Amino acid sequence: MRKPLIACALALAALAGPLAANEAQPTLNDPVAARREVELAKQLRCLVCQNETIADSRASLAQDLRGKLREQIAAGKTDAEIIAWMTDRYGDFVLYKPPLKETTALLWAGPFLLLGAGVLIGWRVVRARKRTAAPEPLSDADRERADRLLRGEGEA
Repeated sequence: MRKPLIACALALAALAGPLAANEAQPTLNDPVAARREVELAKQLRCLVCQNETIADSRASLAQDLRGKLREQIAAGKTDAEIIAWMTDRYGDFVLYKPPLKETTALLWAGPFLLLGAGVLIGWRVVRARKRTAAPEPLSDADRERADRLLRGEGEA
């Protein structure tokens, strides 16, 4: 009975360490460099999570990229040089707000194209449903004709 409890406790302890270790840790020695690191990390997309910046992500790749930021800041690189290094290595996709270029046009236009397609499809569905809506009620003459046919009297 004790062995499974001890095994569970050890497993939880083993998981708790890595989860806490992946938090963004700015450069502690220099507050200006720390602020620069955080601001740069907010401009870069986590390539694993894709919807988070590397400042917010807990993924190990994001942690590595934050380490690269620290190294580049410590080496005296400017923000523009660091961003250029990241985009040279990972492409414009690494930028959380990619620039509008020929290669990123679909990233910018995609949401609007999808919205337009959705509106067009919705309009066509509504139009088709209106055409197949409930039939008009029968006139008195049509109703009498249907009654005659059902009684077997045929067309007169």
